[in-house]
Amino acid sequence: MAYRVEHDTMGEVRVPAERKWGAQTERSFENFKIGQRMPQEIIRAFAVLKKCAAKVNADLGKLDAKKADVIETVCDEILAGQWPDEFPLVVYQTGSGTQSNMNVNEVIAHIANEKLATEGNSLRIHPNDDVNSSQ
Repeated sequence: MAYRVEHDTMGEVRVPAERKWGAQTERSFENFKIGQRMPQEIIRAFAVLKKCAAKVNADLGKLDAKKADVIETVCDEILAGQWPDEFPLVVYQTGSGTQSNMNVNEVIAHIANEKLATEGNSLRIHPNDDVNSSQ
């Protein structure tokens, strides 16, 4: 299996290359392997939240309009049922749901960056600074 190296405040972590998530999701996936996966209804609720936040942040001038647009596009794809395998985390986490929130942030950012790259756009979407802004 091919891997890519992702970084977070705890350092490097290897993530399967075909996955759209990042370091924080991988750490949770490795450490919490009990119980059932987070229901897709929760993932869709996060997508609604992040789509609305991107729209409002753009309207307020806190987020570049192109970034907001691509974040909203990815959220619409999640709401349409695309990418279900990119949300592997279980319901039993640390209690606050931070890992699932970050899973959604990382997936949105990764897919958004792929879309921007195919357009030849040099903008980069950050999971916290852009997708999770003002939440």
